[in-house]
Amino acid sequence: MKADRLLSILLLLQTRDRVTATELAERLEVSARTVYRDVEALSAAGVPVYAERGRHGGFALLPGFRTDVTGLTADESRALFVLAAQGAHSALGLDSALASALRKVMVALPAPHRPAAELTRRRILVDPDRWMSGPRGDVELDVLHAAVLSDRRLRIRYRHSGGTEQRRYTVDPYGLVAKAGVWYLVADRRGRPRLFRADRILAATATDAPVRRREGVELADLWSELRAEVEHRLTGVRVRARVRRERLDMFVRIVGGFLTGPPDDTGGPGWAGVELDYPVLAAVRHLLQFGAHVEVLHPAPARAELRRAAEEVAVMYRDG
Repeated sequence: MKADRLLSILLLLQTRDRVTATELAERLEVSARTVYRDVEALSAAGVPVYAERGRHGGFALLPGFRTDVTGLTADESRALFVLAAQGAHSALGLDSALASALRKVMVALPAPHRPAAELTRRRILVDPDRWMSGPRGDVELDVLHAAVLSDRRLRIRYRHSGGTEQRRYTVDPYGLVAKAGVWYLVADRRGRPRLFRADRILAATATDAPVRRREGVELADLWSELRAEVEHRLTGVRVRARVRRERLDMFVRIVGGFLTGPPDDTGGPGWAGVELDYPVLAAVRHLLQFGAHVEVLHPAPARAELRRAAEEVAVMYRDG
């Protein structure tokens, strides 16, 4: 829209001392001729914009035509631009809105804070995804987002982890949470808190019925409760193992969620000792991916489980 384009030009001119028609055209993805027409429209509207010819020319605003919003410190200004780099806005379809908002914030900052904020934007990058996280399924957040903001109940079709059956639920959403690049719907089902991974929600429909949230319960509190449940589930098997030192960093990075504490020096020369908690005995097969770089020391049933798994794999590849 032309109004949005005019505002973008005005904000860019307030942020910079001088901007060429070519740069404005590239940033706004329009022709230089359109830029000239837009600048004429700004001038006709009373904006004191003028053009300077020559090699270092361009469009500029008369000195003093700026607005400052006081109260933001230098640290607060930098924090805004670091926060904006986290990327959760992309899944919500807010990329263009964020870019526009940052331009407005930059203009509104007190002049002494602008260089630090701009430097932070260019020098600090936050990537919320884990290394080698693998491909993720498509996530349609539009309906979930709308239901959360409009306080409507949701009907969802959901597939639980490890299962193929699709279940249908009516839930009362509290909000959406992005954790390590994965989106979750936090909601009550029959008055009890539940966590639904967004990429396993196969369909969602907002109902006409208003949401039924428990009084005094906020999203942040509910998320803290659910996260604690996930991270501190009752463990079924305590495993003692040793890891070759040259593979220790990779081991901790991959299985860190099962470690009960930091590695120690009890593994012997060239090895580190570790202790892990697994929910069920079969889960120790998780360690086979490290081959001979990890050895389970005890309990005996865990060693036997790994031996059975190794024998099954050997049989599968016997004819190869």
